[in-house]
Amino acid sequence: MEFKTLQVQIADGVAVVTLNRPPVNAQNAELRSDVIECFDTLSDMAEVACIVITGSGKTFSAGADIRERPNLAEKPGAYGRHNRLTRECHYAMVECSKPIIAAINGPALGAGFGLVMGADIWVASENAYVSMPEINVGLAGGVTYLQKYFSQSRARRMFYTGMQVSAQELYRLGLVEACLPPDELMPYAMGIAREIASKSPVALRLAKEAARMTLSMPQREAYRYEQGNTVALSKTEDAREAQMAFLEKRAPVYKGR
Repeated sequence: MEFKTLQVQIADGVAVVTLNRPPVNAQNAELRSDVIECFDTLSDMAEVACIVITGSGKTFSAGADIRERPNLAEKPGAYGRHNRLTRECHYAMVECSKPIIAAINGPALGAGFGLVMGADIWVASENAYVSMPEINVGLAGGVTYLQKYFSQSRARRMFYTGMQVSAQELYRLGLVEACLPPDELMPYAMGIAREIASKSPVALRLAKEAARMTLSMPQREAYRYEQGNTVALSKTEDAREAQMAFLEKRAPVYKGR
């Protein structure tokens, strides 16, 4: 897997995806296309059980490359294509079949924070912060997701002012698993990733699907949906192996079926 704007390393069931567009990993059309292709591919790779996404250098992602913006509105259809690519970049992560950990190694701004919000689990370094600063360049976008994670007051303050929220504040609010010195960030994220990768692949796939699908379901139907997954999983070889390993006090050996 080779991309111009990403680095991808795979080992021990974990794929590490590093945004690599110096100096601040600003997102242009090429980076977004690379993200879509990368996560679609990882989603189908049996040797990958979990994904960690981070940024190169001292910035996770400074958001959209503003240099692509000025003339978009002048060409019919250009903004529609731009917006579609931006949406699909986010949803390539949301709809990926593998759990994703965002290791926020520095500022995650605008669309950069959008990538974080496409991940399942967040961890942050002490020098990281997030914001939706579009208002500062005469634009507005992202309140849909802000209001999913923050209180109404905080989400709208962030949206109307472009305020920065530090990693320490994210930890206080319970939005990140840990707020760590920079050199401890990736080891911590990789520890979680390896723990996830040790689980049954078929169970992980349905767990990720359930976590996404049940968000939009009424509670009764969501619980019923999960119960259906449990019934299906109970008939798999992996479930039988997990139960035997538990009884025999040994590590399970999963086959993904």
